[in-house]
Amino acid sequence: MPISKNFANRLYPALENIASHFQTPFHIYDEVGIRKTCEKLQSVFSDLKSFREYYAVKALPNPRILAIMHDLGFGFDCSSIAELRLSRSVGARGEDIMFTSNNTSGADFREAAKEGGCVLNLDDINLLDKLKTIPELICFRYNPGSKRTGNDIIGKPAESKYGLSHEQIIDAYRQAKLRGAKRFGIHTMLASNELNYSYMVQTTQMLLDLITDISAELDITFEFINIGGGLGIPYLPGEKELDIEAMGKEICSLFKHFEHQLGYEPALYMESGRYITGPHGVLAVTAINRKEIYRTYVGVDASMSALMRPGIYGAYHHIEIPAKLSDSDTETVDVVGSLCENNDKFAIQRDLPKIVDGDILIIQDTGAHGSAMGFNYNGSLRPQELLLTTDNTVELIRREERLEDYFATLEFEQDLLTL
Repeated sequence: MPISKNFANRLYPALENIASHFQTPFHIYDEVGIRKTCEKLQSVFSDLKSFREYYAVKALPNPRILAIMHDLGFGFDCSSIAELRLSRSVGARGEDIMFTSNNTSGADFREAAKEGGCVLNLDDINLLDKLKTIPELICFRYNPGSKRTGNDIIGKPAESKYGLSHEQIIDAYRQAKLRGAKRFGIHTMLASNELNYSYMVQTTQMLLDLITDISAELDITFEFINIGGGLGIPYLPGEKELDIEAMGKEICSLFKHFEHQLGYEPALYMESGRYITGPHGVLAVTAINRKEIYRTYVGVDASMSALMRPGIYGAYHHIEIPAKLSDSDTETVDVVGSLCENNDKFAIQRDLPKIVDGDILIIQDTGAHGSAMGFNYNGSLRPQELLLTTDNTVELIRREERLEDYFATLEFEQDLLTL
């Protein structure tokens, strides 16, 4: 969907100046919008005794962005050694970090145990045997299988590689308790980019019902339930936004009912990524070529290596040409990059104002799973990242990749194994 009026009003008048100084292409993020969304998420759960967002680092793994989250009291959802180190680089320690991995290695566990450890969210019951020591606080990721349907993006839970089955979950907590665990949480994630808030309410109810059963069986209480991420954003113009207020109201009601029945209220954790930063980032590119064959192609100075969602998922990202917002005449074009792949397209048969070389295009909603999913096919180099701050300065927060970065892994000492 079109970026917020506030972001556009601050970015568009300065765009030529920003592009002249930094050069396109670049991702640029809006600190004002990010903070407002974070504060809104916190406000809708303010009736709970304890709520915490664990920002999904995979969505936008930039320390400057993570520092904003840390400043707001958010934790971090990590699933790799690199994400653990990024989170700790901005001051996160101990239970500020939820480490949810799958196919977890010994190196992963060793890193997770450093600097005060973190909350371990185990994806497999067999991982208990791979831990050197069982932590006092332990969490398992639950996969309900055919008891729930996933959404179109994440697929059917019964076909997912993630989590413990319904038949395993009670035994997992029983084993953890026998091995010394004293504090317990539970996690699930069943949807991605979900705009129907009722799905998240149903997930909350599912976990509250599940911990009721586990508690009765094992005589334990749960400190938290984590309903994961998956809150969606409207990429398409006119698409209805997620009703976060209604979602918060209904989830808070479920928690109060649980407290009335069970005598205590666990904390609610979430792991939003896309919802927090997705709408507050854009990719600025410059038109550099125009090709007329069976279609009209507008070539720009970035490729799907900077934003792979349209190419790999067929995802829609809204495009505006700020200098031509008032133009009424449009033409139908494909907006493309330079990779040797025909799916290297940011837009297919899109009606846009007539574009000429030098025009700056704003590809919207790239604040999550944009730069983070970049790659180097064809030796393509990922662009820089900028932050439009609350005081209207533009800050470089990640430089562009350079050829020396691309060739760095080719610098090594010879290592031969004779067979």
